[in-house]
Amino acid sequence: MDESSFFIGWDKKEVLVRARNIVLVICLPVIEAVNHFIYREKVSVKVAPEEWIIEADISMMQSAMEAGTLSAVQLVQLYVERIRKHDGPINAILELNPDALEIAFSLDEERRHSGRRSMLHGIPILLKDNIDTCDRMHTSAGSVALANSIAPTDAFIVARLREAGAVLLGKANMTEWANAMSDSMWAGYSSRGGIVLNPYGPGNVFVGGSSSGSAAAVAANFCAASIGTETSGSIVCPASYNFAVGIKPTVGLVSRSGIIPLSRSQDTAGPIARTVTDAAILLGALTGEDERDEAMMHSGRRTCDDYTPFLDASFIHKARIGVPRYYCGELDEAAAAVLEAAIAVLRSLGATVVDSVELPCAGIEWDRNVVRHEFKKDLNDYLARLHPEVPVRTMKELIAYNKVHADVALKYGQGGLERCEETSGSLHEPVYLRALQHNRMMSREQGIDYALRAYQLDALLFQGHHGSEIAARAGYPLVTVPGGYASNGSVSTAGYVTDGPYGITFSGTAYSEPTLIKLAYAFEQATKHRFPPDIGLNVEGEPVGELESLYEI
Repeated sequence: MDESSFFIGWDKKEVLVRARNIVLVICLPVIEAVNHFIYREKVSVKVAPEEWIIEADISMMQSAMEAGTLSAVQLVQLYVERIRKHDGPINAILELNPDALEIAFSLDEERRHSGRRSMLHGIPILLKDNIDTCDRMHTSAGSVALANSIAPTDAFIVARLREAGAVLLGKANMTEWANAMSDSMWAGYSSRGGIVLNPYGPGNVFVGGSSSGSAAAVAANFCAASIGTETSGSIVCPASYNFAVGIKPTVGLVSRSGIIPLSRSQDTAGPIARTVTDAAILLGALTGEDERDEAMMHSGRRTCDDYTPFLDASFIHKARIGVPRYYCGELDEAAAAVLEAAIAVLRSLGATVVDSVELPCAGIEWDRNVVRHEFKKDLNDYLARLHPEVPVRTMKELIAYNKVHADVALKYGQGGLERCEETSGSLHEPVYLRALQHNRMMSREQGIDYALRAYQLDALLFQGHHGSEIAARAGYPLVTVPGGYASNGSVSTAGYVTDGPYGITFSGTAYSEPTLIKLAYAFEQATKHRFPPDIGLNVEGEPVGELESLYEI
């Protein structure tokens, strides 16, 4: 059977539902066989115990590789073995890169002969399943319709990671179509991959989305770090609930070319890591000029390729941070307690925390016509560029395909897709242009920029993803850092247990990543809240809590 047509046109439920498992079953033996055949004789294998990689950071990995006590091959082996043992109940990994060991071996050889390329040389990085890779991995946004789609080119950020010497370990599961398919879809669910569960309590603790697998994999120590994407909350939400650091960059800082689109005015990719330092390292590797992304034309000289100089904890002493209390009203007891404790820590570090900051945009209705028009236009353009074997070329064809394969593809319906298809998809219509102007004005001049100017602030502070919809419409950055762990066992109105990790999020104006990194780093160094989940037991769990709708399609 031709590999390119393996899944296309199949309507057998068991084949489509198990697509992820088939990919893993194929990839794991390939990796093991390649390891035995190529590397056993060429590498002196003194593999560190699995425990070594738990909470290991990028600097630790680089130091070990520079000292010759660890190789990139061994690092890949350790992560693959940990995934094999522990990903079953978590389901964060959609597929592994069958070429990962070969790439790692080549990078080890290069290190021996000419040194490392960067801090990411030989470091295993996981990608969200909506980021194109032109290799043997698929890119599907979690959809069975694209289950066997091989991208024609690498995404710009993938090319940057390869240039930096990163090992692309695999693709992470995600909320299908980045939560744009259905309002009732569970967080972390995709028809191709099934449901992602939170490693801090599979089946009990909310996982967040749509970069669910990217965050859960980092939390569970299945990779050194990962790349997620965000339209509205999709990096910071799962990072918060998985005790990870997430950076949602300014729209225009990181190229989106080669990423399955949702909203050109809001989409961005960013790092998810276990430490602010690792997130800063990864962010620097993602930046770079790309003429294919028009949003980057507005960045000027406000970007850089190294964000580690901003790991400066002393900045907190003179920082002014505002708390928009309107967004605290929707917090449950545990989340509110985490936020109050974080405010106390920031004050103890010398920061001036301005309470009860008012934003004129608080409580307004965002105009949904922006995302609806942009998604239809840009998804149609993306699908049209795929290989001819892919069964859908437009959003209309995608909707039709899902109806034919409804038993697999439509567990939660596709109301979001259908609402987008009802639009013209034109970005020149007055209804779209008015909506875009409204959202930007309210989120910027009547939102974040207003508050920063009126209260003379360096940043705003939110709990977790609350407030992320403002930064989404503005195209402004966010940095989430572990804020605390609650264990009161109460159940929220959404039906999920509120014990587990919570993050806090710093929000700023365009290209204020340096300031936000400084604040997040200072808080992290003072608190050290993060600890790894106990995933030693193979506990089966059921999903809990629908993804809170940060935007409606």
